[in-house]
Amino acid sequence: MLLLALETSCDETSAAVIRDGTVLSNVVSSQTRLHEVYGGVVPELAVREHLRNLQPCVQHSLTEAGVLTEDLDVIAATQGPGLPNALLTGLKFSQGLAFALEIPWIGIHHHEAHLYSPWVRNQPLQAAFDEFQPNISLIVSGGHTLLVDVEQILKHRVIGGTVDDAAGECFDKIAKLIGLPYPGGPVLDQLAREGDPHRFDFPRPMLRDSGFDFSFSGLKTSVRYFVEKTPEVSVPGQARNCASVQAAICDVLVGKSVKASERLGRRCITASGGVSCNSRLRALLKKACLERGWEFKVADPALCTDNAAMIGILAWRKLQHGHCFGTLDADPLPSWPLQNL
Repeated sequence: MLLLALETSCDETSAAVIRDGTVLSNVVSSQTRLHEVYGGVVPELAVREHLRNLQPCVQHSLTEAGVLTEDLDVIAATQGPGLPNALLTGLKFSQGLAFALEIPWIGIHHHEAHLYSPWVRNQPLQAAFDEFQPNISLIVSGGHTLLVDVEQILKHRVIGGTVDDAAGECFDKIAKLIGLPYPGGPVLDQLAREGDPHRFDFPRPMLRDSGFDFSFSGLKTSVRYFVEKTPEVSVPGQARNCASVQAAICDVLVGKSVKASERLGRRCITASGGVSCNSRLRALLKKACLERGWEFKVADPALCTDNAAMIGILAWRKLQHGHCFGTLDADPLPSWPLQNL
């Protein structure tokens, strides 16, 4: 089976080719430089870039994989969640191509794809999935923070989510308050390595709460007041501040993940999404798992941010399990709850 996958849920245009459980190519065109002047993603500009980049990305991906368009057996695309018009570009492009080639099409849930990206390594996908075990999955990105109990492949239950700001959104907004460039999360992470995580005591919202939901708006407000009271914060001061902010966010993410694993009897934690690239988050999750004798798996950085490879990987797995194809008139689902799958 030769599968082409597309991803356009936000500000990355991506195409990937998968053949018989092996990722042959994964091309990603980022729009970071386009949006950095605005301090965030501008949906209208994102859509224009998707329209400009879709065909070149697909052609690049096919060339890198060494295949032709007419060789394709099935096409997959992100159907949701995401920015409505951004989703629409990739969805309709993929459906039109499937129609022209007279081959099947399947729509994929972006967050469900994140669930399985930590299991993928430099080996055939079947071998990677053979290592699967029940786990608590932490999905952390700019727009979403989710805790998911994954009982088995393609069987999961959402047990927690954000009630306001997502972790990635909190990172970026706080970075902007401090005066860091967009996207602020990676810059904040880099500066935090030079600082003291215990320098300032910022709140850990809902960390002691009995449930598994997250809230980061209070932390963002606390940092805003801190910046207003200390306008003289210099670059060294920023580093110390970044370390303390990062520590607060990571403590909540790790604490909730560990608590969920203990309560539900899981001996494995996985992490995916753009924020899972954060160095402190990875280190703390790994340390917590090692101390308890659990396994920790985190997605490769190339599969953490929005990419078509994870979309194709999940599509391949679903088809292996006998899931039905989608219809070529299916619409995008910008607000598609993971728990509805």
